[in-house]
Amino acid sequence: MLTNMETNTNYLGSIKEALETEANEILKLKDRLDSGVNDIINMILYCDKKIIFTGMGKSGLIGRKIAATFASTGTPSFFLHPAEALHGDLGKITKDDIVMAISNSGETEEIMKILPSIRRIGAKIIGIVGSKTSTLASRSDFIIDIGDIEEACPLGLAPTSTTTVTLALGDALAVALLKARDFKPENFALFHPGGSLGRRLLLTVNHIAKRKKVNPTTDAHADVKDVLFKMTESGLGAVTVVDEKGQVCGILTDGDIRRELSKGNQVLDKKITDIYTKNPIVIHTNHLATEALRIMEDHNFDVLPVVQKDNKPIALIHIQDLTKLGL
Repeated sequence: MLTNMETNTNYLGSIKEALETEANEILKLKDRLDSGVNDIINMILYCDKKIIFTGMGKSGLIGRKIAATFASTGTPSFFLHPAEALHGDLGKITKDDIVMAISNSGETEEIMKILPSIRRIGAKIIGIVGSKTSTLASRSDFIIDIGDIEEACPLGLAPTSTTTVTLALGDALAVALLKARDFKPENFALFHPGGSLGRRLLLTVNHIAKRKKVNPTTDAHADVKDVLFKMTESGLGAVTVVDEKGQVCGILTDGDIRRELSKGNQVLDKKITDIYTKNPIVIHTNHLATEALRIMEDHNFDVLPVVQKDNKPIALIHIQDLTKLGL
């Protein structure tokens, strides 16, 4: 056990060496792959059911992550623990599924035990292995051979480079699939509605307006004093000005009134006619909330009227309504 800090140990050098080793092994894989992966991608693309990943230990952890990446980018996938599969979970596999089994040695006992049942079920098997001559390779319909990997672990025992290379391979396969599916940001957001990306790509101004339910309006001939009461009541420091048809024709803010007062003008008993901003920028309900935020930031606005197709206002939103959502 270490009792004193060894200040002369070059930990940074060791870390850099490990990173370099793993990075080099990833680059080597690029040259090992051949056109056979095209057949694998096509098979996955035309699979009507699920892609099921399985693996033991560290390979299993990598399989979980790859399955999650596949699922979030448009390829229905899940992870199946091989030990649980031996005790009933093989029932989750159908003949129309594809099983991607990860084993660097290609001889993992739990994987070997479930292969015969997967064969009888009728699912296709893709082996991700480190040896073309392994049992898993010989029993798979397709294989991806990552080759003989130099581990970053100086003992050559702990899975380090092998798991990193397999993870990078999984990401590369997912990228190829999402490109083939023409997967777009809005598709990604659909699978991530709870995250900030989902909010940015899915949340519309209409959602904000319905949540806010604040729509202070006034006509163009109202008294300044009366409008001030409406501003205070709404808590927005502004009102939308509408014409006789109820359509937006202007906006008045407390800043407009303060500027008039700073000039020495006695405006409190006057009409708002000469004070409010005419033909203001508005945003329609079907626009994204991020577009509203961009407009407000670009023009240094605190508030923005939300209108329907007929240009009638349904809400007045504040920039804080948007920034609080993490947009």
